[in-house]
Amino acid sequence: MVGLLVLTTACATATLPPPPTAPRPGTAVPGFTFATDTFDFRNEIRERNPGVDDLYANYCFVLAKGLRQFFAFARFDASAPRLDAEGYVRRSREVLARPPWEQTDTTADRITIPGYANLREFSRGEEHAVKTALGPRFWTMVHWTNWRVTLPVTREHQGQVAGEIMQDLASGRLVQLLVTNWPKPELNHTVVAFRFQDTPEGIEFTVWDPNDPSTPNRLTFDRQQHRFVATNLYATEPDIIRVFRMYYSPWL
Repeated sequence: MVGLLVLTTACATATLPPPPTAPRPGTAVPGFTFATDTFDFRNEIRERNPGVDDLYANYCFVLAKGLRQFFAFARFDASAPRLDAEGYVRRSREVLARPPWEQTDTTADRITIPGYANLREFSRGEEHAVKTALGPRFWTMVHWTNWRVTLPVTREHQGQVAGEIMQDLASGRLVQLLVTNWPKPELNHTVVAFRFQDTPEGIEFTVWDPNDPSTPNRLTFDRQQHRFVATNLYATEPDIIRVFRMYYSPWL
């Protein structure tokens, strides 16, 4: 089982391009804007909010998967009449029922969210309905691929992951990442990559972090060490981490 997990955490087809001689312009997912295409509310960290009841905590996997689904399968129409709360729950559940690894090619295939211009406005104005539609956290927390955080990985494996992330982003797909520095009890988390920049020193990935909706965060693939580094991840010391792609197929 361990061998199967190691072998299937990345495909062997994607490889890193040769290092550029100078920084290249960044490559971003077309149409994605951090300020408008992300949730307005955050996933809270329970340890930072002792004694707070009804805390929206431990929902990072739910939010990251949901962000990808809204970007891929929803369209917002601010000019259309607004629905009641239950109507927004139903529309959101239609969006969230679609597998995140699939893609929608035409506007006609998307679920319309009326009365709001984008996900940021929608999740601010209808926070309770959106959270209700997103559902519980249990099954994302116990998903079988999460146990990869306990496994060792090779430098070659991490190089393959970096290449796959770049390939997906260049193809216009958001990439959900499982990031960990286990056994250190600091980072067992998920973020969504939406941009990369290839430099002589490394590949810098810009990510949305469910714990920090106010500003983009960053992680870097170090070309010399063939390791990922938490360059600027919320509440995480800059250090070596391990990175895996998430929800990019029915199995992984």
